[in-house]
Amino acid sequence: MERLQKILANAGIASRRAGAELIKEGCVTVDGRIVLEPGARFDPSQCEIKVDGKPVKIHDKKIYIMLNKPQGYISTARDPRGRKTVLDLVPNVGARLFPVGRLDRDTEGLLLLTNDGHAAYTLTHPKFEIYKTYLAVVEGVPAEEKLSLLRKGIRLQSGHVSSPAQVRIVTVSPDSAVAEIKIREGRKRQVREMFDFIGHPVRSLVRTHLGRLELGDLKPGSWRYLTKAEEDWIREMSAGPQERPSK
Repeated sequence: MERLQKILANAGIASRRAGAELIKEGCVTVDGRIVLEPGARFDPSQCEIKVDGKPVKIHDKKIYIMLNKPQGYISTARDPRGRKTVLDLVPNVGARLFPVGRLDRDTEGLLLLTNDGHAAYTLTHPKFEIYKTYLAVVEGVPAEEKLSLLRKGIRLQSGHVSSPAQVRIVTVSPDSAVAEIKIREGRKRQVREMFDFIGHPVRSLVRTHLGRLELGDLKPGSWRYLTKAEEDWIREMSAGPQERPSK
């Protein structure tokens, strides 16, 4: 017996968080009955689960695609308002993919698409301490004492205190700077809010790394399948502590 939101994630329907929203919206039925509780437990082999009237199929083959998300696209599997989503940029691969975490509409860079719900959970939950790396062009040149605030953690508008970030200045120009920042979280517009807090708003933002995954020279709007080594790293991170090899 598994939680319904986990079943949807394992089937590649959506991440656990997005799957929970689908359930709460009444989009999911089990044996013809609408279920509104994401934590309700079922055996997918013993019942018929549908999302928007379509049967849920568990895929054995896990797919991992790296996309360089351009500006103007929504990091979601579907958008009720009909806006362009990141799935419009990749072909039909025979499985329902969803994005691992989110990049806001104005942010570019590395976004992983997969049908592996467990891997998505591992790569995005802060407790696994997998860093996301960004290059931010910010207004002005932040002084070291301001960067130190980000390294210690700041209180975001939501009330959440950010985990300590790794941040350094890469290049400077008369009216701006390029900063590299690494965070273990991925709250909505977090990087932008952090630089707003120290008085240096972000002009443009690109995510370059997700753990060991590196964007490299992949062009905006382009995508590729992960290499075997990259897939092996994801499986290593997704393994339980007893299975994960020592480093």
